Amino acid sequence: MIVRKHMGRASPILLLLLTLVFFFATYNLLTLIIRNKASNLGSWVVDGGKRSGDLNSKFHVALTATDAPYSQWQCRIMYYWYKKVKDMPGSDMGKFTRILHSGSPDKLMKEIPTFVVDPLPEGLDRGYIVLNRPWAFVQWLEKATIEEEYILMAEPDHIFVKPLPNLAHGIQPAGFPFFYIKPAEHEKIIRKFYPKENGPVTDIDPIGNSPVIIKKSLLEEIAPTWVNVSLTMKDDPETDKAFGWVLEMYAYAVASALHGVRHILYKDFMIQPPWDLEVGKNNIIHYTYGCDYNLKGELTYGKKGEWRFDKRSYLSGPPPRNLSLPPPGVPESVVRLVKMVNEATANIPGWDTLTSD
Repeated sequence: MIVRKHMGRASPILLLLLTLVFFFATYNLLTLIIRNKASNLGSWVVDGGKRSGDLNSKFHVALTATDAPYSQWQCRIMYYWYKKVKDMPGSDMGKFTRILHSGSPDKLMKEIPTFVVDPLPEGLDRGYIVLNRPWAFVQWLEKATIEEEYILMAEPDHIFVKPLPNLAHGIQPAGFPFFYIKPAEHEKIIRKFYPKENGPVTDIDPIGNSPVIIKKSLLEEIAPTWVNVSLTMKDDPETDKAFGWVLEMYAYAVASALHGVRHILYKDFMIQPPWDLEVGKNNIIHYTYGCDYNLKGELTYGKKGEWRFDKRSYLSGPPPRNLSLPPPGVPESVVRLVKMVNEATANIPGWDTLTSD
């Protein structure tokens, strides 16, 4: 009877202990599963540009550039807007570096923080200047002192619309999904560089290297592979023809996949006028496309418009200050772009001479 009595008293306690043990075991198991999914489930497609990663982690803003006037004036505008939004609330933006892969200093060294690296050996890029980008990052990562744990890989033709938070999620980088990067549609070619044993082609994200926010230690692993894949792709006539000017973007996507890295895909990372009509919640304007309109405000893409803004119109020198605004009816994204260019050029000393001295 005594034994039964004690057993009767002990049973609720034992059940409580078992329940607690089961709860914590289940919680830990679920947490482990979620964490594993976070690192292996691949691309999360996110519409909002809200902070989703390490709240206190600054990222270093880095872009590659040449000493050509075409590159210089874009870098000056980009750096102007970086400085304007860097310290605003919500920003995780750290220091800034223009990685100059022309091999020698240029006249913007005093104006923009710059790290000089060597270009690829002569002839290796075969006239495809962007092929120097991965090689420039490899050198910079090896030789420079970079305080931040994260890096934003950006480009000269990016304009910061608002302060940018760290969108990376721990070791999982954040990228932008490009509508024209379609690994699955080029599976035959992709398999030359990403064999079947590495996994399905769908493991390759539809991205380029920019914009990407990535942990510095992870980029140090990926960058040499990115160089090798880029050069190998360029050396293959079929691949070179198929990928054209976005070859280096495919190379970064493949290199990342070879290291088992997937990116969180942020649709609101940036816009690309004239195709994106509104700035909305986006963080960056990427003005890679020409914007051509007639005086009715109708897009005439592929045909020179009565009104136009195209960065390629200014290959040998900077655009003039106070560009004319688009006619009525042109999308807000294009109007905002021109206004931001005008503000920067109005406030950058020595704009016409490409030097602040």
